[in-house]
Order: sequence, then C-alpha cells, then structure tokens
Amino acid sequence: MINRLAILVVAAATAACASGRPSPAAFDAVHEPCRFCRMTGSNGRTAAQLVAPRQEPLFFDDLGCLRGYLKQTGTVASTAVVYVADHRTGAWVAADRALYTRNEAVSTPMGSHLIAHESAESRAADPDARGGSALSISDVYTVPVPWSPAK
Repeated sequence: MINRLAILVVAAATAACASGRPSPAAFDAVHEPCRFCRMTGSNGRTAAQLVAPRQEPLFFDDLGCLRGYLKQTGTVASTAVVYVADHRTGAWVAADRALYTRNEAVSTPMGSHLIAHESAESRAADPDARGGSALSISDVYTVPVPWSPAK
C-alpha cells in the first residue's frame, strides 16, 4: 500500500512539473530580498517573481525592479514565467494576464508607482488604482520577454 502511494505521489509531482507553466512560489515579503535592489521589508502588494523550471525563483519588491532586471539582463529562459501580485488581493497573477496601472499618488518600494491587478473588477475595487493611468504590458516591460505578446 505504501509503495503504491509513493508511486502515485511521484507520478503526480512529475505530471505537475511537466505540464503547463511553472507555478508561483511562496514569497516572504518581509525577509526575501529583491533580486534587483536587494531591499527587504516590502508588503508584497507590488511584488513580482520570475519562475523557471529547476531554478530558484527570483523575487522583486517593485514592478519597476522587475522591469530594471529584465532590461539589464536582456534575456530570460523561454520556459520562465513572470507573476505579479494583485495590488488589492495579493494573489499571484501571470504577468501577461495582469492589468497595469501607474499612479503617481501610490507609493511603491522603489518609486515606480506601478501596480497590477488580476482583473478589471479588482482594479476598480482598489482605491489606489483610482486616478491612475492604465498601461499595456509593453508600456511596463520595454524589452521582449517570453510571455510578451511581441514574441
């Protein structure tokens, strides 16, 4: 019985790894340093992460830090996925599905004033999005990345 259970667990884990996009990793915003600016202590509401199979996730405390990292490195593995935090709920959203807003009145860890939301409903329910400007993914990330519509 135990051997069958072990086989099922391994098979399920293998299938999960082999199918679709990598999942977002758990993020300790208070203790995990940003991969770009090295700052800790974020509340996680402006966070992002770059996840690739068989690699440690890279965390960013501000969408501007993710943008800077992508611009600086220039390349990202084609199997990588970027997730951004919904500013209102904190839920992870694939970056290519998120809605972006720039609002100068919103304080972000590194001053990008960029926030993301999972849906139009989430953005409408977030007081910090009011008065901001909607941005496209190409406005936010100015370099082509694997999940970009430009690819």
